[in-house]
Amino acid sequence: MVRRRPDESDIRIRPAKSTRRRSKDRPSHSDSIAAQVITVDRGRTLCRIASGQLVSAMKARELGKNSVVVGDLVNIVGDVSGDTGSLARIVAVQPRRNSLSRTIDDAGAFEKTIAANLDQMIIVAASADPAPRQGFIDRCLAVAFDQGIKPIIVMSKADLADPDEFLSAYRDLEVDYFKLKRGDDLTQLHKTLEAKVSVLIGHSGVGKSTLVNALLGIEKRDTGDVNLTTGRGRHTSSSAISFELPNGGWIIDTPGVRSFGLEHIDKSRVIASFTEFESVIASCPKNCSHDEATCALNNYVKTSPQASSRLASLQRLLDSSRQEII
Repeated sequence: MVRRRPDESDIRIRPAKSTRRRSKDRPSHSDSIAAQVITVDRGRTLCRIASGQLVSAMKARELGKNSVVVGDLVNIVGDVSGDTGSLARIVAVQPRRNSLSRTIDDAGAFEKTIAANLDQMIIVAASADPAPRQGFIDRCLAVAFDQGIKPIIVMSKADLADPDEFLSAYRDLEVDYFKLKRGDDLTQLHKTLEAKVSVLIGHSGVGKSTLVNALLGIEKRDTGDVNLTTGRGRHTSSSAISFELPNGGWIIDTPGVRSFGLEHIDKSRVIASFTEFESVIASCPKNCSHDEATCALNNYVKTSPQASSRLASLQRLLDSSRQEII
């Protein structure tokens, strides 16, 4: 075998280092304008500015991955005309007053934020087909209490089964609820959503997209059926998106979820939402889980049947974060 003699193609010339020093100064973006994030889909973000114009935007690299979600209030620069082919840039995300997040355990637990700056959480569950799951609703309520979001339960498909027995578990929590069937008058629900930012969350197949279409009065979201083999709904929404309601207010429709981890929530804030227990909890042992024999609440609840039921509800919500993800 004859070895090849090296030639000039084998010589790599390292380019000269730039003599220009990189500046640490960053643009102030004093000319940026405020916008509300309507949807985020595959890196593209649709924003709404004060004039009502919808603007397509990309986020600045320095903001990082997953830094912008539906409901965020942001600052944008660049082409904000909204014309076809135009593109602006998100340069800042304003502090969130709250957020809807879930813990993902697929590759090490991490928190995934779904939507931000919310007034209400509309927890949609089907009365039947698929059957309602108490564990899922408990998890949603725990997040709502943790973030200071008002929870509302909507039971769809009430023509298939009476949801009263299922809802009885939440009466002591004083959570508002609606029982709906196809074709129902939604006037009262419209009033509840008016002038609020509300996020809809629920399992696939419970009728979220059908409810969104009914509230908007127009077919905006695809609808699907329940898989007869698994008893679970088929995904029809792939990304969260915000819609403006005819009478004011916004609803954020989210993709159907099949896992909802709560490792990220602050249990002390969930406990604090039960204000009647505040003074009693101060007497609990250090690091009390409020589900043990030495808990000060045990003696307190003996004085009131309602207090006993409320404690059972609190314990169920706290326990929901330790259960298997459903």
